[in-house]
Amino acid sequence: MEALSDPLNNRAIKEIKPPPHRPLSTELLFPQNNNGKPSWKVLREHYQREGCLYKADVLKIVELAINILKDEPNLLALQDPVTIVGDIHGQYFDLLKMFSIGGNPETTKYLFLGDYVDRGSFSLEVIIYLFSLKINFPNTLFLIRGNHECRQMTSFFNFRQECLYKYDAEVYDWIMDSMDCLPLACIVNKKFLNVHGGLSPELRSIDDITRINRFIETPRHGAFCDLLWSDPIDHPEGRLIEGFRNNDVRGCSYFFGQEVTNKFLKDNEMISLIRAHEVQLDGYKMHRWNGTSEFPSVITIFSAPNYCDLYGNKAAIIKFDNNTLNIQQYNYTQHPYLLPNFMDVFEWSIPFVIEKVMEMLMTVIKIKPNDDIDNEYFESRLKELEESVRENRKTQLVNKVKSVSRMLKILKTVREEHETIIKLKGMCPDNKIPKDVIMAGQSALHNTVDNFTGIRSVDIVNEKRPE
Repeated sequence: MEALSDPLNNRAIKEIKPPPHRPLSTELLFPQNNNGKPSWKVLREHYQREGCLYKADVLKIVELAINILKDEPNLLALQDPVTIVGDIHGQYFDLLKMFSIGGNPETTKYLFLGDYVDRGSFSLEVIIYLFSLKINFPNTLFLIRGNHECRQMTSFFNFRQECLYKYDAEVYDWIMDSMDCLPLACIVNKKFLNVHGGLSPELRSIDDITRINRFIETPRHGAFCDLLWSDPIDHPEGRLIEGFRNNDVRGCSYFFGQEVTNKFLKDNEMISLIRAHEVQLDGYKMHRWNGTSEFPSVITIFSAPNYCDLYGNKAAIIKFDNNTLNIQQYNYTQHPYLLPNFMDVFEWSIPFVIEKVMEMLMTVIKIKPNDDIDNEYFESRLKELEESVRENRKTQLVNKVKSVSRMLKILKTVREEHETIIKLKGMCPDNKIPKDVIMAGQSALHNTVDNFTGIRSVDIVNEKRPE
């Protein structure tokens, strides 16, 4: 597609090509020789250049995907070789990096474990590109549902906002309907159960998954909820006396431990549970609850590197071949810069504008912003007016100038910290940063942004399901 023009030839960074001038033409997206399927290669390159599609073409891709997904069972069954992918969370450019490591989708079988949208700024590109791959390779690329594939989560986080920003509510509603069609789980080699979240006290047998009505919004209770929301207990031996414990971090579902996991795997003749749902510093975690010499009872995989552009974590995928499991890690890829929550440049620049206006006011009254404010200085400046201005009027003027100068200093500090605050707000979809981080001051803000553990402590509130 034709790029945006640069008639003055003054583009600041010439090595970066400008984005396409218009949406991708329908003729290029749906070539006549492709049996009505979208050209996934053309779409991949177009999205990589920050291009967009016509609304009608987006809806057509979603409709084609729905027609395939709705006919798939709740519980998929696959044989290796297969590449298993964890959370993507709207990180389109990292998704492309994953495919370069995992293998060409034309020749590689893929299983995605959910959470394709939210948190990142390119969720629409991620889901439409994955749907285009699903349409082209319905028998070798598989998508199951994550906890973010529902209306409640996408409204609380930023996917709905992204759809409204790039298109409208109709596109959002169609995509939500498509997510209702996603399968819930997958068995690989008849021995490895793959889900997004984890186990459920209501899940006794693998066959229980097949009896769930999945074509609805994710409920707050029951096996459907738990498959998408539960977590393994954070204990080196998986010790949990009660077996299942209410998950206060998520606000729904349960923590599950070693005993119930081993029982479920044994009863269903399984070896291990493979799941996503939790960010990991190395991109994966082996829950070796039965000892280091035994195969992990649970494996967590996370495929969104530098999660939220803040965590600094690696991403990982699982390559399954000949009953052998290999972990491959990768780092994040630079992506086009967007202001958090699709903020526009005017909103972003308000603190800077206010600071400059205050500097202009200080110039008008001939006070330098860096001068120390004291009464002797103002007395000398106002000496010539002393006889003609009443004492109270002079005091009022001094106080006003002091206030303006103090305000200028405050605004300068606010502007300098504005970018850090915006980074934190980008990971807090309700725009509420925890009070303890703000009250701790400037150093705490920077430490929180730079530290994985600190980021998790701030972000933990966003792991909870909204009311």
